[in-house]
Amino acid sequence: MGFTFRVLGELRVFNGRAVVPITAGRQEVVIAALLLESGRLLSSDHLVRLLWGEEPPDTARTQIQICVSRLRKALAGAGIDAAIVTRPPGYVLQIGDTALDLHTFRNEVAEARTLVGEGRDADAADRLRAAVGMWQGPCLNGIPSEALMRVAQRIDEERLAATETFIDLELGLGRHHQLTAEVGRLVDDNPLRERFRGQLMLALYRSGRQAEALEVYRRGRLLLQEELGLEPGQDLRRLEQAILTDEPSLRLPASAGTASAPPAPPRPDDVAGPAETSSTGATPRQLPVDTADFVGHDALTAEAESVLTDASRRRALGIVVVSGRPGVGKSTFANRIAHRLSETHYPDGQLFCRLRGGRADPVSSREVLGRFLRALGLPGPAIPDSLEERAEVYRSLLATRRVLVVLDDAASEEQVLPLLPGGGSCGVLVTSRARLTALPGAHRVPLDILEQRQSLELLENVIGRGRVRGEPEAAEALVRAVGGLPLALRIVAARLAARPHWSLASMVQRLADERRRLDELAHGEMTVRASLSLTYDGLTQKDQKLLRLLSLAKGSTFPSWMGGALLDDPCPFPSDLMEQLVDVQMLDVAGVESAGELRYGFHDIVRLFARDRLDAESDETERRSALRRMGGAWLSLVTRAHRGYFGHDALAGSAPRWNVPESHALALLAEPMDWIESERENLSLVVEDLAQQGEDEYAWEIAVNLAPFYEARGYLDHWARTHRKALTAVRRAGNARGQAALLFSLGVLHINRRQLLEARRSLTSALEIFEAQADSTGRGMCRRNIGLIEKLVGRDEEAMQYFEQACQDFDATGQTWRRASVLVLKAGILLQRDDLEQAEADLREVLAIWTETVSKTGRARALWQMGHLHLRRGKVADALRVFEDVLRIVTDDGDVIGEGHLLHDLGRVHVRMDQPAEASSFFERAITVREHILDQPGAASVRVDLADLLLRDGRTAQAEDLLGHAVDVLRTAGLAAESERAERLLARTVVGAGMEPAAGH
Repeated sequence: MGFTFRVLGELRVFNGRAVVPITAGRQEVVIAALLLESGRLLSSDHLVRLLWGEEPPDTARTQIQICVSRLRKALAGAGIDAAIVTRPPGYVLQIGDTALDLHTFRNEVAEARTLVGEGRDADAADRLRAAVGMWQGPCLNGIPSEALMRVAQRIDEERLAATETFIDLELGLGRHHQLTAEVGRLVDDNPLRERFRGQLMLALYRSGRQAEALEVYRRGRLLLQEELGLEPGQDLRRLEQAILTDEPSLRLPASAGTASAPPAPPRPDDVAGPAETSSTGATPRQLPVDTADFVGHDALTAEAESVLTDASRRRALGIVVVSGRPGVGKSTFANRIAHRLSETHYPDGQLFCRLRGGRADPVSSREVLGRFLRALGLPGPAIPDSLEERAEVYRSLLATRRVLVVLDDAASEEQVLPLLPGGGSCGVLVTSRARLTALPGAHRVPLDILEQRQSLELLENVIGRGRVRGEPEAAEALVRAVGGLPLALRIVAARLAARPHWSLASMVQRLADERRRLDELAHGEMTVRASLSLTYDGLTQKDQKLLRLLSLAKGSTFPSWMGGALLDDPCPFPSDLMEQLVDVQMLDVAGVESAGELRYGFHDIVRLFARDRLDAESDETERRSALRRMGGAWLSLVTRAHRGYFGHDALAGSAPRWNVPESHALALLAEPMDWIESERENLSLVVEDLAQQGEDEYAWEIAVNLAPFYEARGYLDHWARTHRKALTAVRRAGNARGQAALLFSLGVLHINRRQLLEARRSLTSALEIFEAQADSTGRGMCRRNIGLIEKLVGRDEEAMQYFEQACQDFDATGQTWRRASVLVLKAGILLQRDDLEQAEADLREVLAIWTETVSKTGRARALWQMGHLHLRRGKVADALRVFEDVLRIVTDDGDVIGEGHLLHDLGRVHVRMDQPAEASSFFERAITVREHILDQPGAASVRVDLADLLLRDGRTAQAEDLLGHAVDVLRTAGLAAESERAERLLARTVVGAGMEPAAGH
């Protein structure tokens, strides 16, 4: 088949059979990115990141425009029917359905799924084989963009998945004899891919080669243990057991290979009992509280529940989309169903997220997946960066679990699709203003207004049965007047509940005076606004102002003190300011804070209404002042939380604070890390909003104060996003100090990600600014962390020079706790040099400083180095005790990075104690932790020590396998000293083969 565009292999553009030349480099990257997203809008910012990462040149957008212009000329000159259309904020590539080989491949795979559904397995297998045969090598082979290559690698995964599927189908068709050689090659090429290994085992077993099938399992198990320190997955273990016991379910049915479409071979997970819970062990229970006064929609409730509980749908995901006009009660309806089914049908948990589809800034699918993965037990550093990788991990975690996913207020199919589990054991409930008709396999439930009987029941639930039945005609007239719309009815009922001396008839009369507005209640969103205006007009001027200003808050919920900050009213009980708005249901009570005060939230329509009133009735001065007070309140709390947890202040700017009432602040910040965790969404949003609104000073100060919390919990995505937004704002404002502070913090982020070149670039830029401003504190911080980079890459002399300069900077400012942070790093080098006396003196100084400043994390780091000092002096028992104590500290704090370091050190201690079994166990645990947080260089470092241990035991082959992988990783990471040690050990495996085990350490 001839294609105009090929990406399944090297990038190629054709005009007939002639190749159209595309200039290598940037033009290649741009056309490749547009092809992968053809038909969809690709932003200029995304293209800039693909080409230059996070530090683009000032002319980046201009260069993108030039690339696009030249590509247009090249395509037009070759007579190719394709168009690159400019559409803010980027470009769309428009091509035919069969012009791109990737499109055709995916269409063929989809068609194969349809054939399987029709029972035509043989045709499906042939179609998939042909689709895989279209590939001419790895996707976009050789493209000069690391970011784009990561996307291409995920597309390569589709090829492997299609291959696995047609092998499954052909195994079911009785073609096992023909498959053994082919699948054997696939296992050799993909030795850690367990599904290929299982298929080879099944093909060999059905070919009468049971012993060879078991040998394939044994080799795979050994490889996993040596490479990753892991056992094979549950599916592979079950298949091995089934082969050992000659399980009848593994045999082909008698009809296999005949014209009648045979069933596919049993998956390994059909061999044994029910699926076990995911290894993460987390059972999320995220549903909001059920609404006690829910009424109506009985038939629709039963319809939706049948879709989510129908056993015949077990192999297909049950999806229910609840749609309807704003205010009709979609969220309440979905939440009621979710609670009814949560324990009986979805015992493994419930995930919930408000997608904010009705707002200008809906939650991205990538962010939702990050939240869900955390809820399912995945630690922050282990969460992948890209949307596609997060979706893959998410589907894997849910593959064998019965979890209900509730997606409230979805904006589009594109937002929902990545959030769908892959298997039929889960269910999905989606609410949306749109019908989402393109969501595959979804059952749609259109929600409409309440019937009169249901409306009366709702009214009784709010204001009491006695009042409603005491005035039946007035109650019916009231229901008719509001058109049965739940939101409008609840608003009116709330006013009656707040005024028990009013009769229903008097309320009907009041509504009659506003007939034109109320007549529109049954006609959509504008009528809802009219009823909201009726309530708004009944508020005092102060309450109206508060409602308007609360629309400045961006989070889904906000704390009670927010009202005081916006009104500049430091009342001792902040929730008092909100209660009048709650009484008339313009605000919702969303929960309780740690301090015992209530949290609040808007219904989306009320938020939009409040924003309209803000634009119409508040001037720029009022809005700007309120925004700054809100930013000042967040900044005040964040800086206090930083000081309370870390024992010192971060870099400070000049943004004015607004202080929350002291008793309230003390209660909120009793556990600073818990408070940051509870307000993480609001804090990220407020940084981004302040940056966007030009309040750069507030934005950068809040961001840099949050960074150490993000580091402690592994929230690297939040760290990067808030800092990028703030950095854009300070650069636009020419705020040099803000730029320096953010670049320094980004340098620390890059060090955490082992991106040492990027870290050096950021820290050097920050250092230049701090030096120009004669800022000793900032200068010292940059020098300290540049010294850390030098230490990591093995340049200890250069590192010590930077550490000495940093100490001089901090001594000049009298900041002893910052000096302590340098001494800890310096002690590591002193220990390597066997300068134990100086190292001990420095560490004792650090412990004294950090005890005085109550820095729990700092004290743990100093004790960790003290453990290394004991080890250097031969006090192995003392080192063991210290490392065990520090391991408990970091584990209690949820510090997975520190846990990996301590497990590694405990392994080294047990080597010194001549306890190889215990040492090996700690090394394997350390590898598991570091692999779990995607710290490949850290895992490689542990593998080197484990290999050394294996060499002592004479296990040369296993040590060689570990070291071969470790050398490449350490060399790539720029860790010279560690890679050299690994190479020396690797050389021993060559010259020492067949020799006696090495002597003691």
